[in-house]
Amino acid sequence: MKPQHSDPTVQPVPAAVTAAVDAADVTLSNPRWAVLALGSNLGNRLETLQGAVDALEDTPGLRVKAVSPVYETEPWGVDPDSQPSYLNAVLLVKTTLPPASLLERAHAVEEAFLRVRDERWGARTIDVDIITYAEVVSDDPVLTLPHPRAHQRAFVLAPWHDVDPEAQLPGHGAVAELLAAVGHTGVVPRTDLELRLPE
Repeated sequence: MKPQHSDPTVQPVPAAVTAAVDAADVTLSNPRWAVLALGSNLGNRLETLQGAVDALEDTPGLRVKAVSPVYETEPWGVDPDSQPSYLNAVLLVKTTLPPASLLERAHAVEEAFLRVRDERWGARTIDVDIITYAEVVSDDPVLTLPHPRAHQRAFVLAPWHDVDPEAQLPGHGAVAELLAAVGHTGVVPRTDLELRLPE
């Protein structure tokens, strides 16, 4: 397992860390809601996003319940001219997987689509981030919940608000208010593109 929000060096996750994160959810036998963010700026971006949606749906213990509209966005955290633009979307999923297992699956999907982690905020074929998992809060660097920068990112907030207008980001408040605060600069709806909800 690789750290979700740290860079490129991959370190094994200590069993104690995994246990501590998963212990935050005391009802693992019951399905829990999670929000996942997808992004791609290399190759056939839409095809890769759809492939990630389908791969996640094929995961035992996970069902994709809603898929947001697609947005085209400027690269975040780097010079916008240094990389191609991204296609981004948000998924609402229901899962019986504990957080650490969901993270493992997210990384497996990234690896299946040849995600390379050479530099922080570098270009990538696919990015699968866990934004929230139920009401779980964890400040462990291996899996920080909710995602520590989601409240700053219009490319997460805009599609999330589209698919769930009443959404709340734990510790930060209403997604609608967060989106209003950060604005839509660099985030453009792609009404000509669509991701299919798996049947």
